[in-house]
Amino acid sequence: MLDSGTSTPHSNPQAASEWSARSIRPIGAYALQGLATWHNQLVTMDAIRGYLLQVNPLSDNTTILNSYHTELFIEATGFAVWEDTIWFAKGKEVYSCEFGQFEPQLFTVLPYEADGIGIWESTVYITSQKLGYILIYERQTKRKITQFPLPGVGITNLTVRDEELWLCDRTEETVYCLDRATGEQKFSMLTPFENPTAIAFLNSTLYVSYAGEEAYIRDNPNADPNLELTYRDRTFIHPLHFRHYPDERYTLSTGYLVEMSYVEELLPLDDVELTDLEWRIALPTETHRQKIRSVEAIGIPFTEDIQDGQRVAVFQFPRLKSQERQIFGWKAVLEVRGIKYQFSFEDVEQSPELPPEFRDRYLVDDDELAMDKPAIQQAAKEAIGTETNVLRKMLKIRNYVYDRLSYGIKPHIDSPDVVLDRGVGSCGEYVGVLLALSRLNGIACRTVGRYKCPPFADRQNVPLEPDYNHVWIEFYLPGYGWLPMESNPDDIVERGPYPTRFFMGLPWYHAEIGKGISFESLRSQGIPIGDLMDLSIGDLALNHIRFTILGELPPP
Repeated sequence: MLDSGTSTPHSNPQAASEWSARSIRPIGAYALQGLATWHNQLVTMDAIRGYLLQVNPLSDNTTILNSYHTELFIEATGFAVWEDTIWFAKGKEVYSCEFGQFEPQLFTVLPYEADGIGIWESTVYITSQKLGYILIYERQTKRKITQFPLPGVGITNLTVRDEELWLCDRTEETVYCLDRATGEQKFSMLTPFENPTAIAFLNSTLYVSYAGEEAYIRDNPNADPNLELTYRDRTFIHPLHFRHYPDERYTLSTGYLVEMSYVEELLPLDDVELTDLEWRIALPTETHRQKIRSVEAIGIPFTEDIQDGQRVAVFQFPRLKSQERQIFGWKAVLEVRGIKYQFSFEDVEQSPELPPEFRDRYLVDDDELAMDKPAIQQAAKEAIGTETNVLRKMLKIRNYVYDRLSYGIKPHIDSPDVVLDRGVGSCGEYVGVLLALSRLNGIACRTVGRYKCPPFADRQNVPLEPDYNHVWIEFYLPGYGWLPMESNPDDIVERGPYPTRFFMGLPWYHAEIGKGISFESLRSQGIPIGDLMDLSIGDLALNHIRFTILGELPPP
């Protein structure tokens, strides 16, 4: 639900006790591509079977409304309902027909495929990714009135409510709210699931449909071995709850209560003996999108320290021997939500200077960033050209790095000059290049991480283990504060255009731990372990990371 903190008509119309976190899974549906309301009921379109389905949000009870006319809607894209008229698109053509009659009338033909349709009284709105616009027509005369640019890069569906256009972008995994008269973006938010295909309001609740495939292990008795990996359709509808904070320039969306544990299993590879060992592990951080409900020790107790404003768990070992075995770490219960910050390029044209303490801390090479190498200095100049706007500079640097790197896992982190020359990097190497180029261009940046909960929001109350750790960055916007930016997940298209879903935004499944500090470090007798001997944390212990999604949070 939208609650802007003001007395607007959209301000949290539901009481907290009335909110619903239930996914709606229409029976017999394979790929939902359209969503609308009709006679105060939810209606959806399955483009595989051609079904128009009336669905009960409370029970999944499903009724086919076009039993004898399913062929009309097979491979259809956009779908909308106004009064008793159905609007839909197939390829470049847009049609309308009446409920019960299903005799399609051609409305218009576009030069490229139509993706989404919205109707409001006498006005028809059509989205087309290949055109890059929302096309606006007068319904009676079929005359095109104007057009607005689409805010994202993916296939977009839409709905209309009062004076607003609401769009969902499949690639951006984002819902946008636009002014219906001007096309100006009011705010945007991230969806909790991937591949959002359609959007609609039922009463005051915003629903989004999703469609895709999921991998699963199939038991095949005719094969040996009998278990095999395969894929199946996955489609459902889920309410999207949100709150826009206009004064603070961000929007929160659907979140989850998550239990995370980080544990080290002491298991040295070689004989080693250390005295007065201090083992430091960063703790989760309080942010706009992440709240800490509780933190407790696992295995052995810890004391808590504050390092550069970040909470750190400190475990003490008076004498550590090779034969000693311990399990130790922490468990935290976190509230995590999707967040999207709302800044345009124009908003930061007159941004103030970077404070001196930030220049001394965040514009220096403090992590083998190769900022003194000619190749990196030249790349920093090429990345921004003559740009001076801090937000444009940051986006241009990101796109420059995406143009030159492809994602690949590496066993160790190379310096940015080596990574750029190689053209392949891990998330940590993307971060190194981004930090180097940004800092050379006067943009304060820092590393953030450290893990992502496996993004399966419907797999609740079962342990989930991430395959890898993960890092991203935050850059500082003078006059406001730190903004997040993902390292590599938006690098999904060769040479672009790249999504901006995680530029000034993070999804719910990121766990923010230790901003700008080392996630884990060792000291013996007060001296960093690396200064005493050639020994790493991996030589001493195995880590165990576990997430458990406890449930969906009420609307923010």
